[in-house]
Amino acid sequence: MQNLTAHYNILFNAKEILRQKQVGYAASFVDNYNELLSVYPDTIAQSGTPDKDLEEAIVKANKIINIKEQSNYQGDAYLVLGKANYLEGNYFNATEFLNYVIKSYPKRPDLVQDALTWKARALMHLNELPQAKIAIDSAIQNIDPKKNKQLIADIYATKLQYDISVQEYTDGEEMAKDAISHCSDKMQRLRLNYILGQLQELNQKPADAINSYSKIASSNVSFEMAFNASLNRIRIEDARDGIKTDRTQRLMALLKEPNNKEFKDQIYFQAAELQMRDKNIDGAIKNYKLSVRNSLSNQNQKGLSYLRLANIYFKNKADYLTSKKYYDSTLTTLPLNYPGYQAIKKTNANLQLLADGYQTIAREDTLQALAKMDEKARNAVIDKMVSDKILEQEAETKAATAAASVNESNNILDNGADLLDNNSAGSNAGAKTGRVGAKSLSSSGNSGGSSFYFYNTSAISQGYSDFKRKWGNRKLEDDWRRSSRSNSDITANAVNIANTDPDALITGQPGANPKTPTAGGYRAELIKGLPLTPELLSASNIKVYHAYIDIANFYRDILGDKKEAASIYETILSRFPNDANKASIYYNLYRLYADIDKAKSDNYKNILLRDYASTPFAKIISDPDYAKKLEDENAEFTQAYNKVFDLYAQKKYSEVIAGVPQLIKQYPGNKLSAQLYYLKTIAEGHNEKVAPFTDSLQLIAKNFPDDKLVTPLVNQQLAYITANLADLQARPAILIDDNPQEIPFTLDRALRKETAYRPQVDPNTINQPQVRIDRPQQIAIEKPRQTPQITPAILPPVKQPQVIIKQVPQLPAPVQPPASQPEVIAKQPEQAKQPEVIAQQPAPVTPVTTPPVKQDTLPPPVKRDTIAQTVQQNVVIKATADGSEIKPDVVLSVFTMHDSTNYYFAVNVKSGTTNLASSRFGFGQFIRANYPGKGIKHQLLPVGADNQVIYVGRFPSLADVKKYAREVVPLLPDIMKVPKDKYSFFIISQENLNKLADAKLLDSYLDYYQKNF
Repeated sequence: MQNLTAHYNILFNAKEILRQKQVGYAASFVDNYNELLSVYPDTIAQSGTPDKDLEEAIVKANKIINIKEQSNYQGDAYLVLGKANYLEGNYFNATEFLNYVIKSYPKRPDLVQDALTWKARALMHLNELPQAKIAIDSAIQNIDPKKNKQLIADIYATKLQYDISVQEYTDGEEMAKDAISHCSDKMQRLRLNYILGQLQELNQKPADAINSYSKIASSNVSFEMAFNASLNRIRIEDARDGIKTDRTQRLMALLKEPNNKEFKDQIYFQAAELQMRDKNIDGAIKNYKLSVRNSLSNQNQKGLSYLRLANIYFKNKADYLTSKKYYDSTLTTLPLNYPGYQAIKKTNANLQLLADGYQTIAREDTLQALAKMDEKARNAVIDKMVSDKILEQEAETKAATAAASVNESNNILDNGADLLDNNSAGSNAGAKTGRVGAKSLSSSGNSGGSSFYFYNTSAISQGYSDFKRKWGNRKLEDDWRRSSRSNSDITANAVNIANTDPDALITGQPGANPKTPTAGGYRAELIKGLPLTPELLSASNIKVYHAYIDIANFYRDILGDKKEAASIYETILSRFPNDANKASIYYNLYRLYADIDKAKSDNYKNILLRDYASTPFAKIISDPDYAKKLEDENAEFTQAYNKVFDLYAQKKYSEVIAGVPQLIKQYPGNKLSAQLYYLKTIAEGHNEKVAPFTDSLQLIAKNFPDDKLVTPLVNQQLAYITANLADLQARPAILIDDNPQEIPFTLDRALRKETAYRPQVDPNTINQPQVRIDRPQQIAIEKPRQTPQITPAILPPVKQPQVIIKQVPQLPAPVQPPASQPEVIAKQPEQAKQPEVIAQQPAPVTPVTTPPVKQDTLPPPVKRDTIAQTVQQNVVIKATADGSEIKPDVVLSVFTMHDSTNYYFAVNVKSGTTNLASSRFGFGQFIRANYPGKGIKHQLLPVGADNQVIYVGRFPSLADVKKYAREVVPLLPDIMKVPKDKYSFFIISQENLNKLADAKLLDSYLDYYQKNF
């Protein structure tokens, strides 16, 4: 009886869930026909939220394992667990379950073959290609021609995917043919035929490729595949016959065919793609927009067109505001499981950072080019730039006027809609309003066959009536629901741009910002920025260099785009061949190319070992113990720094004065030298007059001009001394010994003639410096402090390249080891390092261990994490296999996103005993230097026994606290005197801060923060 219910009820339904999920994934998969297609479109980038359907399949499999333990379908249940985890993106877990099937059920060759196939696919996603080859080779060796043909087809298809991954196209062609000959699924067979055509084209077999593409073009595959197959066939035929093909013209001809009416969006998209390859940017933009306009029901196509437009306006047009809008549209149109969706989301969230970098580069390049011209040519170019700027602003004025007209039209439509309330069906005005008001919805709905509810014209009319009854006659504009608001309507009064006055406003946009530059001001700004001297040219190059570093680090650390990051680093090498930091750049390139181009990686490695053997970067490569040695050295320096700070906190100034030179001599070149000299100077200020104290401050400013933490504060203090010199000269000692944590002479008091002023640096005054992304990533490994004294927390280590230990997998023969219990590894939330929206958390390393068990011992069922009872619900919508919406998954959270005017920047330190005095002192320095007189303080909040949160604020808006975060995050290694893996930062409102009662709630908030900010 257990066999009957397990097989025909539980197992059947679980397999059906997996089948439907694969169909659904395949339906939403977006193919890139410019590259080799993926063999399997059924597993794609996951959103990180558990899938309700797959969770149900897992529950059913566990039911067989735990309740139907006497049935013969235990192995099938474990296979379901492996496949479900694979489809959910949990590839480590999937591999463990599949390994268990392979090792525990050798007498079930069908299960073993299926498990080997899925295991190989999971390993390829984990980039474990050697291990994947072992698995798929084992499956091929054990093929039984008399068994399930579809399973044989899957084995060959998986080997085909492996061959594509390692670029073995000749063998891949044979695997594709074998898979096609055994495949019983018609659509999969056609997909394999298309891939076969691509491989034959790569293998220089044009006749065979034409034959394969012809089969696709004449079949009933999707339009995209048939369309691209036809294009490829035509291209190959014309290339073979020596005909130069105008592919764009061929595409435009397809628009005239009635059968292609529903595919206009895709035709325009393909035309735009061709124009992009031909560098016709404006033509591509036009056709991408036409694609969007004609995408009535194909949301994937519309999303792709939005994405292309966003990238063009960002990279080619440098129009970041427009780019931002298109990225927003992309995110609302593409499905969450679109490959690269998370990267697009991160790019959009951090667009301003990238925009600032590219704008800096473009501006400095323009100014340098102008500086190289003779004066006559330069003035002519500047005249042209000013004229272009005027024309650009004039176009914006016209657009603004048009927008105002549209708003007026909408208001008229609202008035017309009022007639619907009076049932005046015979009224021409009312009928017209009903038609026009519904035009954008009903026309697209009817054409695209969409089932969207509000494409119903009667529903639209009813909506007009209900809205009018409740809200009255409201104009379509921002904040329409507010009865009292500042009206920023744009009038139609245009400014005469042709004004001959050189100081006439460049912009003619009504309601322009009063700070809008004038034509004369814009010209003066350009002339002032020209790097006409060697010193100015050097300063300009430094700005460009730092901007490139910021952009490269962003692609590397936030987007994880190794290819783009490597490209930017190589640009730095070509533009700055004499860069003193070339070793660091080479190390980054060595690490970035390790997984994408081994030859380039080895080349940069050899350059480091040959030309920069004495640098830490080369030593990390050649000496496996170097990182441990550096860790010990950093820990020693941290201890020594904190001892000096403790002496200062205890007012032992003479010992501070004697200890700082010894520490600097013992650790020359350490990155906290400016802070050490500053501590020494303040200690000396308690026993000396103003003149030597001023000299010491000036020496710090001179020797550390690029320091972002101490030098700005020193300059403010020098300004105060200059303004109050006579009063300060009368003091026996310039600093009065009231509070050893003082930061004297801050800017907010600098202009006041007060002789007895001595501000206190109570660890409650913190602000953040101008933020720049760190230079190429460097290693920093430190041990946590052991002594919970007054001593401040551990000093951030000297920046060195990050050590990445990668184990090269060995290639054992495909032997069947003893069975072991599959270990489930919980998927960790994605980490990031950027100031904008991602909280940094140290990611614990969980080694995979598989303790041996007896052959007849069943592993325990998978335990799923429970969610604590909460208040707010965040909804995630998913689609079933047929594309219809299912009931949303609910992610519950006690935290809220309510509008707030109380925001804080917070740093969580994973230690309940570490003394954070020196870290808070660093925050105080930054606040005094960069946010004087703003009322911003830093405070300490213990959270449970093992966490301390330094929170800085209050900030009146989310934009303000994000600006602060962007400025302070790059300086955290200098501010925080604890190891980098011991702290993380985030943004939090006062309401949510009050809820952080223990470590569990803190962890919950960090997860909530990553998903919502």
